[in-house]
Amino acid sequence: MGYLRQDPLPGLSDPFYATSDADPTTDWLFEDATLTADETSTGGTDWQLKTCCGTYEIVFLCLMAGYLVIIYFTWNTMLMKPMKLLAVFVHEMGHATACWMTCGSVKAIEVYGNEGGVTKYVGGWRWFIIPAGYVGGAFWGAFFVVLSGNRWASLVAAILFCLAMSVSLFFSPNKTMVFLNLGFILLTVAFILIDQLVIHPFLQYLTLFYGVFIGSFSVYDIYDDLITRTVEGSDAHACHKLIPCCMPRCVGVQFAILALAFQGLGLYLALVW
Repeated sequence: MGYLRQDPLPGLSDPFYATSDADPTTDWLFEDATLTADETSTGGTDWQLKTCCGTYEIVFLCLMAGYLVIIYFTWNTMLMKPMKLLAVFVHEMGHATACWMTCGSVKAIEVYGNEGGVTKYVGGWRWFIIPAGYVGGAFWGAFFVVLSGNRWASLVAAILFCLAMSVSLFFSPNKTMVFLNLGFILLTVAFILIDQLVIHPFLQYLTLFYGVFIGSFSVYDIYDDLITRTVEGSDAHACHKLIPCCMPRCVGVQFAILALAFQGLGLYLALVW
């Protein structure tokens, strides 16, 4: 079986593609075998995307586009309900993580069936904690996209994902979140085992889907909740209370710019390596 990015098929001559199968000391599944002078000066990383886009970058982009099409046409179906709740969980974990990073204390993390959620905390730096929900969701979406192109990187992403879902269960979760987390932990572990023991690539496709959906949900959620309308009690309103001169919709636009920038950066870095 092949990887999302792998060595060319037998008979194809392309000096720019190689995998760890050709060199046991190589950690990445995709790297340049023949380096230009510019690439040599940057350690072999094609920051300018001069060798893009070959066969496997096109496959990667087509997968992303395919996922976006599927998400678009199934957005309002029950099929996407668990994924929407997962994105809400990532949003709330963004608040919780920012709280921990600024020495605050998280009391409870909850996700509701109406696609809402709440993180109860004390202490910490609110200027950092409040934006970390929407912006953090966009960041983690991009993070999954970047790591999806490599078998071992996607394994690291999956382990971190399961660890975060497990840790959150110790902070007074409601029933919806308990079932949600246990379900996605089991799903992700199943993909890990199949990838390691049966067939690969397998986990990479799930990691990429997580990234595409979470990033898309974050961008749409910002647009729907903070730009087209103002919701009392939203993160934008909380930012407005901290900075009265900054209107909630203005906050939403700033969040949207950051979210889109993260999606673009995630795609760029995924293509770079």
